[in-house]
Amino acid sequence: MTPLAISAYTLTTALGTGREATLDALRAERSGLKPGQFLDVELPTWIGEVAALANAALPADLADFDCRNNRLAWLGVQQDGFADAVLAARERWGAHRVAVLLGTSTAGLLETELGYRRRGPAGELPEDVRYRDRQNTYSVGGFVTHAFDLRGPSWVVSTACSSSAKVYASAARLIAAGLVDAAIVGGVDSLCLTTLYGFNSLELLSSEICRPWDAQRRGLSIGEGAAFALLERDASAPHGWLLGVGESNDGYHMSTPHPEGAGAIAAMRAALADAKLAPGDIGYVNLHGTATPSNDASEDRAVSAVFGTATPCSSTKGATGHTLGAAGGVEAAICLLALREGLLPAGLNVQQPDPALTLNYLHRNAQAPLPAALSNSFGFGGTNASLILGKAA
Repeated sequence: MTPLAISAYTLTTALGTGREATLDALRAERSGLKPGQFLDVELPTWIGEVAALANAALPADLADFDCRNNRLAWLGVQQDGFADAVLAARERWGAHRVAVLLGTSTAGLLETELGYRRRGPAGELPEDVRYRDRQNTYSVGGFVTHAFDLRGPSWVVSTACSSSAKVYASAARLIAAGLVDAAIVGGVDSLCLTTLYGFNSLELLSSEICRPWDAQRRGLSIGEGAAFALLERDASAPHGWLLGVGESNDGYHMSTPHPEGAGAIAAMRAALADAKLAPGDIGYVNLHGTATPSNDASEDRAVSAVFGTATPCSSTKGATGHTLGAAGGVEAAICLLALREGLLPAGLNVQQPDPALTLNYLHRNAQAPLPAALSNSFGFGGTNASLILGKAA
């Protein structure tokens, strides 16, 4: 692919709002996870909750879209000058030439849950339950499109944990085809009870803080997050570059990855081919790294098959939690920060390294010049995406 300029980007997670808050936490090797109290429910797990959401609200003219997911999206686009960059792109290219391509998995599901708590005597939902604008999967795409008065292609991808990585590929294809000149990409996923109870019923939640690559890892910690990037055909002072994308679907199992990482290997190799890079050109790999026994083992085999065991790697989910449909966007933004700062972020919470895992897993931060980084996002059903990002220079 022709490299695409990333003219703006931002992220909001349990680590804080915006790039600098995130960078401060990464440098301090500080996790944003906390014991699992959410609303009036307490589960024996840890979660990554965005504290600033407690006071977040939508403007009156966007009230039809009001739900936790869209409040998180609105909080996200207000950071790091992102909203101003989108308005500048709309002015430059025209509203019909800017796409909105986002990923999510939970969308406005919490609104449905809260609505069911308030059913009437005959089981009817309250009148303020607005499925179209607040609860369906496309809600966040419609919200962002409406908020910025954009007229280009707009859709939401929901392929579990690969969702907000796959939209980078969608944007690259639209721009290459000449259909648009810029695209807002990324994803938003907010905490909800269905997700917490669902993963708990699958016995995938850890009762301790999640510990990717630890010998005694017991599962994941769920987080929430919003991440956005503005891709443009060209830009005068980009924050970085999208160099290549790779996608695959191995369809091995509903919720378990291929044990040898066949789909993950295919996605990473496709991304390298797309970027016209060799494995040795990648200075850091941000692992999907969910801290479940099977996921980490499968990814370790896959990454070592492509890169060997020397390339520095880590999972940042021990800091942010697993933000599900937003994970690809969140971790792409973390890679852009790593490239800017030459910071290889540590994988937090490891107490006992797993001797069966062979990658060069970072237990402490490291500094090194980084020309390019790869970010992995692998979802349920064997849907896989790998992004290669390049330094601004």
